[in-house]
Amino acid sequence: MVITRIGPMSVAKITGTLYAVMGLIMGAFFSLIALAGGFASADSPAGLSSLLGVGAIVIFPILYGCIGFVVTLIAVWLYNVLAGLVGGIEMDVQ
Repeated sequence: MVITRIGPMSVAKITGTLYAVMGLIMGAFFSLIALAGGFASADSPAGLSSLLGVGAIVIFPILYGCIGFVVTLIAVWLYNVLAGLVGGIEMDVQ
């Protein structure tokens, strides 16, 4: 079996969703670290750190998801172009 073409949108949707989930996890970690740093610091108010933490939970999934979608869309398009020129990936399936 030779894979000569991959559907760019289907792969990009899956990868974008996967990256959004990873961004949510990373945003949660960043939020916890920012909150702990805000409580440990006497100079900055804890409200500012919690605001940055909540922002991370919202922004990271959106940013990671969009970047993952676009980069995967470009990579799959490039794979399809190159597979048309030099052939696809050979696979043995049982």
